[in-house]
Amino acid sequence: MDLKDQLKQIGDRFVKLKEQIQTEEATKNAFVMPFLQSLGYDVFNPLEVVPEYITDIGTKKGEKIDYAIFRDNKPTILIECKHWNKNLDLHDGQLLRYFHVSKAKFGILTNGIVFRFYSDLVQPNIMDEKPFLEINLTDLKDSHIEEIKKFHKANFDADSIINNASELKYMNELKQLFQAEVNNPSAELVKHFTKQVYPNMITSKILEQFTSLTKRAMQHHISDLITERLKSALTKENEAEKQIAAEELEESAENANKIVTTEEELEAFLIIKTILRQNVPVNRIHYRDNQSYFAILLDDNNRKPLCRLYFNSSKKYIGIFDELKKETKVELQTLDSIFELADILKKATHAYENVI
Repeated sequence: MDLKDQLKQIGDRFVKLKEQIQTEEATKNAFVMPFLQSLGYDVFNPLEVVPEYITDIGTKKGEKIDYAIFRDNKPTILIECKHWNKNLDLHDGQLLRYFHVSKAKFGILTNGIVFRFYSDLVQPNIMDEKPFLEINLTDLKDSHIEEIKKFHKANFDADSIINNASELKYMNELKQLFQAEVNNPSAELVKHFTKQVYPNMITSKILEQFTSLTKRAMQHHISDLITERLKSALTKENEAEKQIAAEELEESAENANKIVTTEEELEAFLIIKTILRQNVPVNRIHYRDNQSYFAILLDDNNRKPLCRLYFNSSKKYIGIFDELKKETKVELQTLDSIFELADILKKATHAYENVI
C-alpha cells in the first residue's frame, strides 16, 4: 500500500470513528500514530519516536510535548497533538514555545486529521506564525502527497525541505490572497483593473460598478480555464480510445485464424465476471480473444476495455487500465491473484459510466 492509500485509509477511519473518540489520547492512538507509521517511523522505538518528550521552558521544568522524532540522536520534528474537535488556531502558541527551546527544525500541530507543518523560515530558532504546509486527511490533494513524501523516513532531508518550504509557504499565502480577491475584490485591485479599461475619472459609483464586474470577470476566467482543461482531457481520452480501437482492428485482421482460447483464459474470465457482477449485469461483460492477449470488454465494445489477459508465456500477466485507458501489466502468481485486484477492476467500469 503506497503513502496515498495509507493516508486515505486514516482519513476514512476518521470519518467512521470520530464520534467515538472522546479523548486526546485516543486521538493520538487512532490517527496520529498511524500517520507517523505511514511516514516510515517506528512509533514503538523510543529512540526514534519519543512520546512525552521533555522540553524545559525557562523556569518551567519537565514541560512535555506529545512526540519528538529523533534523527542522528537529535530531535528533528516536534509534534503537538490535540483532540480531533479542537480548533488548532487556539493552540499553536504551545508548540511555538517548545520549538524555541529545542534544536528541532520542524514542528507539527495536529488534531489527528488536520496537520500543520512549521519551521523557522523568518527568524532562526523561532517558529513561524504560519505553517508552510497544511493538510486535511479527509481532503487530500496530489500536491499534498508529494510534500508529505519529503517527511518520510526514507526521503527525509531537512535542508532540502527548508529550501522548498519558503516557496511553498509564500505560494500558499498568495493562493489564499487570490481566493479572497476572487470572492471579494479589494478596492485597490478594482482600481488597478478599472484604470486599464475605463477612460474617464473613477468615481465611487464607477468603482462600485466595476467591483461587481471585476468579480464576475475573474470567476468567468476561472470557469473558462476549467472548461479548457476538461476539453483537453476529453481529447486525450478520445485519442486513447482510437488507438485501442486501431490496435484491436489490426490484431483481429492479422490473427483471426491463429487464435486458441484456453481453459485458463476462460476460467480467468469467469473470475472477472464474478468480481464485476456486483457493479454491472454479467450479460454486459464480454471477451474477445486475440493472438497476443485475451481482451475483456464492457458491452463488447473495443472502446470499453476492462482488462487484458496475457497467458501465452511462462509468466502470466493481467493488463489493467486507468481513467485515460493507459494500460499497466501486473504479474499473476495464480488465477486467484485476480481477486486481489477487484477494486481496480471495478474502477474500470466507472471510467465508462457511473455504476460504482
